[in-house]
Amino acid sequence: MKNIKLLLICSAVSVLILSACSSQKTTSIKIAEVTRSLFYAPQYVAIEKGFFKEEGLDVELQTTWGGDKTMTALLSDGADVALVGSETSIYVYGQNSKDYAINFAQLTQTDGTFLVAKEPKPDFQWEDLKDSTFLGQRKGGMPQMVGEFVLKKHGIDPHRDLNLKQNIDFANIPGAFVSGDAEYVQLFEPTASTFEKEGKGHIIASFGEESGHVPYTVYMTKQSFMKNNEKAVESFTRAVYKAQQWVENNSAEAIASVIQPYFEDTDLEMLTSSIDRYKSQGSFATDPILDEEEWNNLKNIMDEAGELPVDAAYDELVNTKFAEEVIKE
Repeated sequence: MKNIKLLLICSAVSVLILSACSSQKTTSIKIAEVTRSLFYAPQYVAIEKGFFKEEGLDVELQTTWGGDKTMTALLSDGADVALVGSETSIYVYGQNSKDYAINFAQLTQTDGTFLVAKEPKPDFQWEDLKDSTFLGQRKGGMPQMVGEFVLKKHGIDPHRDLNLKQNIDFANIPGAFVSGDAEYVQLFEPTASTFEKEGKGHIIASFGEESGHVPYTVYMTKQSFMKNNEKAVESFTRAVYKAQQWVENNSAEAIASVIQPYFEDTDLEMLTSSIDRYKSQGSFATDPILDEEEWNNLKNIMDEAGELPVDAAYDELVNTKFAEEVIKE
């Protein structure tokens, strides 16, 4: 009799547990990433290690290939959250958009490009760039603006002292460098290291080290989505923070093993060395807070490039409430 009662109690408890589990709602979040890059390693870690799932989020990741396309996806509700350079939020704000984008969680905190030369430059000096053919990035994008900022810091006017080419789409820049007459180019990892390994180029400087901290890649969402989905935004930010801490506390090799499914054409050794390069220069943010100093550095870089449409106030376009909450826990 006691065994029967015990069995009934256990069955009842099991039903209650299953009911509780099934009653937990999963929120779907569509993410638009501006490009597929191991520069965004913490994001792929958050997906692969199940940090989003732990927060009750079912994320759908799409690569939108370009800042303009990414913001179009966000503003037209093709995405709930965008991972893109924070300068794009200023461009949208400058167009007097009623439902503009708010930056709420920072992922990377330095530029992610490296200066690559066709020929070895063991004694490279920045002044060596003068009168050279330089394959630049898209006008108004963070890579190009940071590039110009760094060049000017070293006394080089990119539009007067260089034969600057900016007419190549982002995805085609590596190929154009190999087949064209450009002597220098800005490249992200792992392309930069791959070129070096294959003898197609030589990494001679880091724009990330030269430019300092800047909110280079940030998660943002529309005002309306944030207002109507505060719990989901907080959960999203918490998952990102978990991934940032995991990346900070694990080796480049461990990170590479986790995110390799997103880079099937790159071998593990190359992924590892590229991630180590980013880790060593502090490119991955260790928490999601975008601080005011970084924001002002961004505006200075944009202003220097002649691309700052309005003096966008930090309090207007940045919300750190969710980031501050999750790192207190």
